[in-house]
Amino acid sequence: MESPIESYLRTIHREISDLRDGKPYSTIPAMANVDPDNFGICLTTVDGYMYEIGDTREEFTIQSISKPFTYGLALSDLGIEAVDAKVDVEPSGDSFNEISLAPGSGRPSNAMINAGALTATSLVQSRGGNTRFRRIVNTYSQFAGRQLGVNQEIFRSELEHGHRNRALAYLLRSFDIIEDDPTPVIEDYFRQCSVMVNCIDLSVMAATLANSGRNPLTGVEAMDLLAVERVLSVMTTCGMYDDAGSWISTVGMPAKSGVGGGTIAVLPGQVGLAVYSPPLDEHGSSVRGMATSQRLSRDMELHFVRAARAGRSAIRATYDITAAPSGIRRTDEAMEVLRDQGHRAMVIELNGDLLFAGTESMVRALSSLDDDVDFVILDLRRVDEVADVSLRLLGQCRENLAKVDRELVLIDGEGTLAETFRDVDRPVPTFDTRTAAVEWCENELITRYGGDLILPSEVEVAQCPALSPLSAEDVEALTRRMEDRTYEKGHVVRRVGQSFGGVFFILSGKIVTSVPGPSGERLKLTTLSAGMTFGELALGSDNRQETTVKALDTVHVKVLTAQAIRTVEKEDPRLAVELWKALTRDAYTRVDLYLRETAVRIRD
Repeated sequence: MESPIESYLRTIHREISDLRDGKPYSTIPAMANVDPDNFGICLTTVDGYMYEIGDTREEFTIQSISKPFTYGLALSDLGIEAVDAKVDVEPSGDSFNEISLAPGSGRPSNAMINAGALTATSLVQSRGGNTRFRRIVNTYSQFAGRQLGVNQEIFRSELEHGHRNRALAYLLRSFDIIEDDPTPVIEDYFRQCSVMVNCIDLSVMAATLANSGRNPLTGVEAMDLLAVERVLSVMTTCGMYDDAGSWISTVGMPAKSGVGGGTIAVLPGQVGLAVYSPPLDEHGSSVRGMATSQRLSRDMELHFVRAARAGRSAIRATYDITAAPSGIRRTDEAMEVLRDQGHRAMVIELNGDLLFAGTESMVRALSSLDDDVDFVILDLRRVDEVADVSLRLLGQCRENLAKVDRELVLIDGEGTLAETFRDVDRPVPTFDTRTAAVEWCENELITRYGGDLILPSEVEVAQCPALSPLSAEDVEALTRRMEDRTYEKGHVVRRVGQSFGGVFFILSGKIVTSVPGPSGERLKLTTLSAGMTFGELALGSDNRQETTVKALDTVHVKVLTAQAIRTVEKEDPRLAVELWKALTRDAYTRVDLYLRETAVRIRD
């Protein structure tokens, strides 16, 4: 099933492709012949999952997007205090190539403008047998998760035509901001701008910053957290130059653009975004990159004000219903169907906040389900905040599931998502407890895959699974000794502590068993319906009832009382032995169900 996030990216890619504003960068002749129709979008989460659409494999030069990564390397090498002495952290309010130097000291306003970027490059030193530039490109490669290289033609063109940057470097040398010969610094700066990347590389680099400096694909720590913190701070206020105020208002993520057509945006703890499209606006930023970032921020609620909490997967656990059966004791035939088909109903437990990152992990899980899954149970009982984007994407998931004949089922006791599905074509099954949701799915699976097997609402004693090993004659002999009883809805049939009162065979209706919880509340254990039995497990507890049994509706039962059983044991020992063998077999089956359901309950 296609992810709603992929569908959304495809839609905005198609719509934003129609934008024809701006022109590719032409100051450097080697960059002037790029195809203006190139357009790619890539989104990488902090756990390494990637969404891509369009020209994401087309390579281009990184240009000014190199600046935050070189700045971070200098911070890691020298520390914040030493780097701050050479380059400030204040927005310049000027374009990227303006001479924004402090009067007297000559210190550049920040490391995102060209003067500050040249300074940051000069602060990186050769180390461990690697030249300055080799260390710079190796850092970029660690961020990208693959080895990157330089476009030599563009580098030579930069050298030939980069007169303003050359002038800036010599001006910085006059203030001793660059302390040595600026020529090698200029060359290394032009080389770093000429490093070739694609949209996927930039997305992974952005996701590495979002992941506190650790590459989510390779696990390599590309930068220490202190440096990442400073880099993202400066990107927030200065990364988009004289358009930074508009960007932070409309997009609200630390970002950096480059005249090669790339744009990156970082939502810390959640996601890294990269867009590639060469036509630039008057600020030197990609027109489509700006438009895409604004749309994504608005529609996916990625602005830092909305998505302030660190993202993590919202999925607590995933399992099929064979690992957590409802606890209903069914016929042997029905149990066989559930053993064979239970994998077709999956439970996905969610927790925490459904902001973008949490929602993305949920959507990813729903979209990657095996083809033979028919029912998806979303357990929302531990979900706190739910963003609007989560509701929209979940609604789209439900539509996509319905298109391939799959059913979404909710465990939503507080009505968290009730409004989302108010106007759908058919109601979304919603339950207060997992047991109820699983029971519903079990019934649907039995109906769908059980052939002629039906779920009876009323049975005869002879149809009860517990007595199936007995002959018809033995069942008839026992039935003659049973009492006929009816209990109204809400009636407590058995209470904790009562002595063994016999074996109860349900002919119609439902009962629920429960035990006292640690805080005095009632913990539901299981639901039993027509054909099931209860009462006999007291024999394993010093003849004392350990559960409370209550009628959920009008219940009709046959009871083989304790006195009747003693009579059978005295008058017909063979029949008594056959009865206990059958009840023991049934009890083992039910205990297995209890244990599996309880194992999941303990995790709750």
